[in-house]
Amino acid sequence: MKEKIAINLNPLVQFLKKVPREFTKADIIKFIEEKNIKMINFRYVAQDGRLKTLNFTITNREYLEQILSSGACLDGFSIFPAFIHADSSDLYVVPRFSTAFVDPFSEIPTLCFLCSYFNKDGQSMENAPENILRKALKSFEKTTGMVFHAMGELEYYVIADEEELFLTENQCSYHESMPFIKFEQFRSECMLLIAQIGGLIKYGHSEAGNFTLNGKIYEQNEIEFLVTDTLDAADQLILAKWVIRNLAYQYGLNVTFAPKITEGKAGNGLHIHTQILSKTGVNKMVDKGKLNSIAKTAIAGYMTCASSLTAFGNTNPTSYFRSLSHQPTTICWGDRSRSVVVRVPLGWMHKNDMIADVNPLEKPHRENLSQKQTVEFRCPDGSADIYLLLAGLVVAARHGFEMENALKFAEKTHVNINIHKPEEKERMKNLDQLPASCWESADELSKHRTIYENHGVFPAEMIDDIIKQLKSFNDKNIRKEIEKDPAKMLELVHKYFHCG
Repeated sequence: MKEKIAINLNPLVQFLKKVPREFTKADIIKFIEEKNIKMINFRYVAQDGRLKTLNFTITNREYLEQILSSGACLDGFSIFPAFIHADSSDLYVVPRFSTAFVDPFSEIPTLCFLCSYFNKDGQSMENAPENILRKALKSFEKTTGMVFHAMGELEYYVIADEEELFLTENQCSYHESMPFIKFEQFRSECMLLIAQIGGLIKYGHSEAGNFTLNGKIYEQNEIEFLVTDTLDAADQLILAKWVIRNLAYQYGLNVTFAPKITEGKAGNGLHIHTQILSKTGVNKMVDKGKLNSIAKTAIAGYMTCASSLTAFGNTNPTSYFRSLSHQPTTICWGDRSRSVVVRVPLGWMHKNDMIADVNPLEKPHRENLSQKQTVEFRCPDGSADIYLLLAGLVVAARHGFEMENALKFAEKTHVNINIHKPEEKERMKNLDQLPASCWESADELSKHRTIYENHGVFPAEMIDDIIKQLKSFNDKNIRKEIEKDPAKMLELVHKYFHCG
């Protein structure tokens, strides 16, 4: 624990000598007083997936105690118009001390918190996405006796005026370095700020997508996180988007997490890696260097629910433009292949000591690195409702353990690493396809709704609202429509350019 604190970049961790989950109200007040914090910001995620903010000026100790003890009130109808009525809309927002961070963009010393929603009776708001994720995690643990962890890969485009120096061929910037890519420094600063506010980052790099259009350069980047508690993973993705947008604004840049930018170019995905652990933290998905029945049981759940998970992970019509080009559409899984919906990424399940091989002065490495193995769900994109997507994945994994024929179904949907081999192509003809529109996604959610509503995780009225929202796009025939009228794709891309 001391080692984690020693190199942690969060100023609160350094000052309090505690990891965030141990923060108390007394700790927060001590930090505020000693660091001369002038303002408090409550931040909370609304129906549109973006952070909203409530500002407090600290005028005296009594008022500080009050807002940290009881939270604040707001108009829930303006935050969640789809399922809160205007005539009964008051909600409480209550700060979660473990999420406290110093605002890196405010000139005034400011401390921020992510908040949870409560209803008029002081109970967790049933339809709040963060609360649904909590319920999903509890139901998974109760059903399986294990815990569910996750992390995300956040892709985004940076957009600026075109340059003439050190140009790179379109769609060829994967892991490229400066000066052939232009925004490595911007990405590095984003990563540093995300770490300072509590994000656990694995690494960042330039992605494959890069192109020029109408005098602008579009450069795709990715920041990937470390596997952690699933609620924390969701919080980190939300805050990372906030950091990237704010820093871009300071730089005079534009950024987008949109699923599709323009025809023929890579869109922004939001791949989610999952792990199933024992309560003592042991990865339960591998045995003796191989993926085991626990992992395959969860995968069976992902395969069953993949089509309806798009309702949370692919939430506007442009999501289905992205799936037209080189994205997984057949519901199958496989080892290392990037053409499948669920991928088992390359892990460290071999016994070779690669570090000692290239560094002869190093002693043999004894750590069991197979504990790092994950299973990756690849079809979500930048439009995803992050809390509901992760809740849906937890429910899908739990459903795998409730299926009678999970392992048989997992075997049926497993494909060879090279899905383009003739024998695999023939098998894939018999596998189901992902939805091709929001309309179809809504139909799939309707078919699977009892899975999500079981154990009281997703309220029925929320499923109704999501189906209604997806249907409202009226995009059942969107692919045929854009074939006849390509300009319609660009209109929709512009409309949802800053989704999520």
